[in-house]
Amino acid sequence: MLGGKNMKKINEKKWNEMKGFDSLVKEEYGAPGTPEREAFEARAKSYYFAELLKEHRKAQKMTQQQLADKIGKKREYISQIERGNSDMQLSTFLQISNALGLQFAMVVG
Repeated sequence: MLGGKNMKKINEKKWNEMKGFDSLVKEEYGAPGTPEREAFEARAKSYYFAELLKEHRKAQKMTQQQLADKIGKKREYISQIERGNSDMQLSTFLQISNALGLQFAMVVG
């Protein structure tokens, strides 16, 4: 039997009134193509890539200091990147990626 007697019934009226993700993002950060939305999307992508790098650093049991030493940066800078408080340049992203043994390919089109 799917569900069971302990499951709560969904209030369909409330369910239908719920806003979707796209609607919430548009409300908070503007429509696609607006400067506000583009700034939000840039921050979101920066956060995503920072999390990706942090995840791989931790998987290798490497400290922020060890990574910083490997690429010639300060530990505080690595920390700022991983917290999303710094907008890293592409060259820094590639330095960190290389130090972690990651490879990225650019797909055009």
